Amino acid sequence: MMIRVIAAAFAAVLAASAASAQTLKIGSEGAYPPFNTKDTSGNIIGFDIDIANALCAEMKVECTIVGQDWDGMIPALQNKKFDAIVASMSITEERLKAVNFTDPYYSNKLQYVGKKGVDLDISAEAMKGKSIGAQRATIAAEWLEANVPGADVKLYDTQENAWLDLEAGRVDAVLADGFLSYDWLQSDTGKNFEFKGEPVFDDDKIGIAVRKDDTELLAKLNTALKTIMDNGTYDKINEKYFPFSIR
Repeated sequence: MMIRVIAAAFAAVLAASAASAQTLKIGSEGAYPPFNTKDTSGNIIGFDIDIANALCAEMKVECTIVGQDWDGMIPALQNKKFDAIVASMSITEERLKAVNFTDPYYSNKLQYVGKKGVDLDISAEAMKGKSIGAQRATIAAEWLEANVPGADVKLYDTQENAWLDLEAGRVDAVLADGFLSYDWLQSDTGKNFEFKGEPVFDDDKIGIAVRKDDTELLAKLNTALKTIMDNGTYDKINEKYFPFSIR
């Protein structure tokens, strides 16, 4: 009888492990439209989520989307709240010290946005004394602090709050990812604003982050990513959100 009980318990453990292995937990912010945002029911949707679901389908695993504030994204990954970050995260040398990234799944650029009809010289010298908004812990924030000394840089917990201050006139400009800004500029709230000058940084590669020791998962994600880019799945998702390629 004891042997049967032990065997049954062992079988249950194996079954639970197998079930767990078939689910991939994906961390995303839900505050970065159109890449990740929340619908009226509070579900996280967007380009990032469609890519995550396509990768899970290719890997034949179930995707579970887990919401996480941007500032705590990497610590939550390391603490195993989820298995991977699909949240439009830029691949940087600093982040590579803490996590590994897949191959890029799109490329972005940093560009200023300001009020229509208002001249704005975006040179570093001219931006001294100007109030510039950016989301905290992003490459936009890092770029401003490194390249525009003398500017009054205001950092926000979400991109939405940066846009709100721009609308209210509390900042002269916002520096953000170009594709994110493009989407906002098409909205009713963004229609009175425009890009200012050319991109100041155009080599922003976006990847999926995993824990350093999850090498097998990294390889599977890269294989699935290549497949969806080759078979047209990626392009269909791209066309859903943008009238141009963001690869």
